[in-house]
Amino acid sequence: MGRAMGALEYFSDLFGGSRKMNKKKQFQTVELKVRMDCEGCERKVNKVLSSMSGVQTVDINRKMQKVTVTGYVEPNKVLKKVKRTGKRAEMWPYVPYNSVTQPFSTQNYDKKAPAGFVRKESANARSFSNRQDDQYE
Repeated sequence: MGRAMGALEYFSDLFGGSRKMNKKKQFQTVELKVRMDCEGCERKVNKVLSSMSGVQTVDINRKMQKVTVTGYVEPNKVLKKVKRTGKRAEMWPYVPYNSVTQPFSTQNYDKKAPAGFVRKESANARSFSNRQDDQYE
């Protein structure tokens, strides 16, 4: 009988069943760069992010302007939530200095980056620099 019920549910879902498939969110860490000037800004961002469903921890480093959120969340939703507070926010654009092949190239170097960090290398920047190199060979 259980088998017949399974087949019935299968065909019911196949032909316009009302149940939606829930997409499980993966546990992940989301890093953001958020412009924060004072403790009030920090509290505001912390309060908004802590209230999101699926968030397990919120770590804020005001000196580096970095917010790290861990939990079952989607990065774009976290970013939107922070932007709704009126703060300028973007995905964390930096990587450690030693993980980039040419940290002082014009595409990577950013004088606003925290100590020990440079901008992430993008595919466009790499292909652009290769084209320039080919021009002089």
